[in-house]
Amino acid sequence: MTDLYPAADQAELLRRAAAAHTAASQDVETFLRRLPEVPDPADITQYANLLAREEQTRAERQAAADAAGLELPSVGTEQ
Repeated sequence: MTDLYPAADQAELLRRAAAAHTAASQDVETFLRRLPEVPDPADITQYANLLAREEQTRAERQAAADAAGLELPSVGTEQ
């Protein structure tokens, strides 16, 4: 069976996933820099949404890394 995504494509997908995760993390940082001393409910909701996006893009980055052959053993497991 032919691989639908050659290794170069997997690497590009991983780079794109990493860039998306970086952007999501930067959005969280930008939000926190402008957060008022006393957040209101809208701030809390926005923060939750930003964190959810950051976590999703991190998971997508990890999946792309695994697909590109960069699987890492879990921390704390014996090899």
